[in-house]
Amino acid sequence: MPETEQRVARTGFVSLIGRPNAGKSTLVNRIVGAKLAIVSDKPQTTRNRILAVRNYTGETAAQVVFVDTPGIHRPLHRMNVRMVDRALESIGEVDLIGLVRDAADSLGAGDRFVIDALEEAPAPVLLILNKIDLIAKPRLLPIIDWYRRQREFAAVVPVSAVTGDGVDILEREIIGRLPAGEPLYPDDYLTDQPERLLAAETVREKVLRHTHAELPFVTAVVVDRFDDESEPGRLQLFCSILVERSSQKPIVIGPAGARIRQIGTEARQDLERFFGASVYLDLHVKVRPDWRDNDRILDQAGVAPTGQ
Repeated sequence: MPETEQRVARTGFVSLIGRPNAGKSTLVNRIVGAKLAIVSDKPQTTRNRILAVRNYTGETAAQVVFVDTPGIHRPLHRMNVRMVDRALESIGEVDLIGLVRDAADSLGAGDRFVIDALEEAPAPVLLILNKIDLIAKPRLLPIIDWYRRQREFAAVVPVSAVTGDGVDILEREIIGRLPAGEPLYPDDYLTDQPERLLAAETVREKVLRHTHAELPFVTAVVVDRFDDESEPGRLQLFCSILVERSSQKPIVIGPAGARIRQIGTEARQDLERFFGASVYLDLHVKVRPDWRDNDRILDQAGVAPTGQ
């Protein structure tokens, strides 16, 4: 094959940033083909940086390392400070940045906050307008115009992470802008998330789903015991669901324990699919006032400080 026709392998890091609830995690899950990040319609669902790897073969040979980050917002608690710090930290460490924006949401101060955070970004920035399945296309134009007046973008790509519309175009835009290089991770490498954290986040997703707006930010899940050795083919998980006040405990438990049983059933089913094993899941609700400002609990819940 002539040298000019040889396939060029590309590899690099792509950070997805944006306001809370822009759909970054849903987009990462769709691209990598696995549920690595929990999703919810609640803001600030993602609390830590999640690294996910997608390998491409054929004419577009590439390894793309996606960095899913917490939503950028003005932090109030130590937990939120850690979350925003991790998102901002990723801006200077990657080859390409994807600014994911909820196209169905109105422009506001949060958009300016994110734009300001990108002011010193050394990497090219793609503007990714997500959730286009929820709006008429003409509504995209004023959003695109506003963003283009704020800074230069390498490309503007409308997508729907839920339906997949436009995601293939986004992937081509990403691969074409990555540097040539050999893969950084083995072919079977998927994520840097520890199994304990994946388990805890799966439970937290179900808590968010079933408590609706009653407990938007005040819950966390920590794994007290993760046992995959006592019984071959069976994983035993003992988890604590943390709330801040005694009055919140019955909200999670539900009438006669119905809600926590539902949370446990759905989490167990997801965990069995992910781990490919039978799962025993034991859940308890505990009151931990001010856990969002407790460094030890934040460490246990996987909300890592900057630099880790």
